[in-house]
Amino acid sequence: MRKEQHPKGWNEIKANDSWALFKIMGEFVNGFEKMSLIGPCVSIFGSARTRPDNDYYKLAVEICRQLAVSGYGVITGGGPGIMEAGNKGANLAGGTSVGLNIDLPFEQHNNPFIDEDKSLDFDYFFVRKVMFVKYAQGFVVLPGGFGTLDELFEAITLIQTHKIGTFPIVLVGSAYWEGLFNWIRDTMLQAGNINEEDLELVRMADTAEEVVEIIDGFYRGHTLSPNF
Repeated sequence: MRKEQHPKGWNEIKANDSWALFKIMGEFVNGFEKMSLIGPCVSIFGSARTRPDNDYYKLAVEICRQLAVSGYGVITGGGPGIMEAGNKGANLAGGTSVGLNIDLPFEQHNNPFIDEDKSLDFDYFFVRKVMFVKYAQGFVVLPGGFGTLDELFEAITLIQTHKIGTFPIVLVGSAYWEGLFNWIRDTMLQAGNINEEDLELVRMADTAEEVVEIIDGFYRGHTLSPNF
């Protein structure tokens, strides 16, 4: 039998993959230990490129200020833009302000509005996304790019497939999101690739008051608890 040939360095790659498991486990353990102490929170998503003079930045600050007043902590990706605005709003109201930071070659740096004891650092996107979902009682999604869409559609998929319980997902800025969801309704739904009830997993809002009312309204009939 001919001996199977592997490219040079293949065994080193396999060994590195095995050792990476310990780093991944460490990120999960550290995240679970710290995040289990934070209490009810809402995860905030949106572009890292949004400037402080942008209307959506200002709206994110006000949304998160009102969420904090209503008793919710705020979880963001810890960076600039909408993430910074979210942490700033929570900070202004004296609420819990969590930052799940990740090392990226551009865009990402920790913002100054995260609680000192609630700033976590991750190397792996998939570990970080678990923390966003497990410890949030809702998602508030402001205008953003590919990363924002990734986090939005992962949450929808997990709820749709019953891998987690239903929680409110609120898209902020109907002018920004309507085109996408018109396409989902007119193309995906018409093709039979989703069901009509899947569209009900997401709500749209344009003001801070609408966002808080959607989340508060949901929890008048549901228990606040981790998602899995």
